[in-house]
Amino acid sequence: MNIHCCHTVRHVILAAVLTIGFASSALAQDRAVFVDLNSKEATDLGSLLSGGFSWAFGINGAGQVVGYSKADTGYHAFITGPNGVGMTDLSTLGGGNSSASGINDAGQVVGSSNTANAPNGEAHAFITGPNGVGMTDLGTLGGNHGEARGINDAGQVVGYSETASGQTHAFITGHNGVGMTDLGTLGGNHSEAYGVNDAGRVVGQSSSIGYGPDHAFITGPHGIGMTDLGTLGGNYSSANGINDAGQVVGFAETDNGQTHAFITGPNGVGMTDLGTLGGDASYAFGINDAGQVVGESRTDNGQFHAFITGPSGTDMTDLGSVVNAPTDLTFFSANAINNHGQLAVGAVQAVPEPEMYAMLFSGLGLIGFLARRRAVV
Repeated sequence: MNIHCCHTVRHVILAAVLTIGFASSALAQDRAVFVDLNSKEATDLGSLLSGGFSWAFGINGAGQVVGYSKADTGYHAFITGPNGVGMTDLSTLGGGNSSASGINDAGQVVGSSNTANAPNGEAHAFITGPNGVGMTDLGTLGGNHGEARGINDAGQVVGYSETASGQTHAFITGHNGVGMTDLGTLGGNHSEAYGVNDAGRVVGQSSSIGYGPDHAFITGPHGIGMTDLGTLGGNYSSANGINDAGQVVGFAETDNGQTHAFITGPNGVGMTDLGTLGGDASYAFGINDAGQVVGESRTDNGQFHAFITGPSGTDMTDLGSVVNAPTDLTFFSANAINNHGQLAVGAVQAVPEPEMYAMLFSGLGLIGFLARRRAVV
C-alpha cells in the first residue's frame, strides 16, 4: 500500500516510539498469532529464531498461516501446518530477506524476497508449490522490484511491480503463477493489487492523475478492466481484500478527514463505512465468504486494536474482548480470516527489560519493512 496508507508505516513508527518511550520497563515485540473463534483461543506461533519476532499476514482454509519471522540471517517468510501448528522457514530467492503475504487452499504461498543479484537489494515476487515447497521467482514487469500480495485457489497471483519506465503497476498472473500481466491504472502513473478472489477479480489502489491520490479499485474476472470504487467522501481509498461474492474491504478517507474501514456490496457495489472502535481511524484487511471483516482500529484511548465484525461487516468488535488472549499479548491487527472463523493476527508482546536493547535494534531495523500490506524487502 502507498503514501495514503498510513498503516503501511504506522505499526513500525508506533513500535519504535513505544520502545523508546518505555525503555525503562518493557518493549513491545511483534508476534504472529493464530486465533480460533470457535474455541475462542489464541496461540502465539513463536518465531524461526529463539527469542525473535514474527508477524502473520495470511491464512488458508486449513488454518495454515504465513508471514515473516526473524531467522538466523535476516527475516524469512514462513508457513505453518494446519491450524497454525509448527513454523517452517521458506528461505529466500538467494538474498537476505523474504516475507510471505498470501496463501491459497493448496498451500501455495506468495510474497517477496531479495534475490542474489537484484541491484540495490530490490525484491522480486515469488510463488511456492503446494504446502510451501520450493520458491519460484515470478520476475517483474520490466523493472527491478516486484511484490506478490495475494493468490486464489487457481494459483493466480496478484501484486505490483516496477515497470521498465520506473512506474509501479498492479499485475495478475495466470494459473500457478505463470506469466505476469500489467493491469494498468485508473489513468495515473501508479497502481498496486492486494487481493484476488477465485473468479480472478482483483482489488487494490491506483492513481487517476499522476501519482495520486489513490483510489480503491476492482477489476472484472481475471483482472480485466479496472473500476474506481470511490471514497467515503475524502480524497483517497485502498481496497485490501475481496471474497467470492465480490464484497470488497479496505479503508478510505471520510469527508471530515478521518480514515475508516469500509465494506462494499457484492461485486464492489456501494461503499459502507464500518466505523471505528471509538477512535478516529480504522483499516480493514481481510474478509471471508460470510462477510466477516478483520482489521485494526484506534480505540478511544488512542491505541490500535485488532477488530472483527459480524456477517456483512456488521458490529465492529475488539478482537481481544471475544478471544482468550495470553495475558502478555495485545492484538494489534487482524490481517486475514478464513471461512472457518480462524484468523492470522499480529500482536505485540511485552518484553522484560534485560532484553530491551537487543529488541530495540531489531525493532528499529524493521522500519521500512514492517507494514501491513507493504512489506519492503
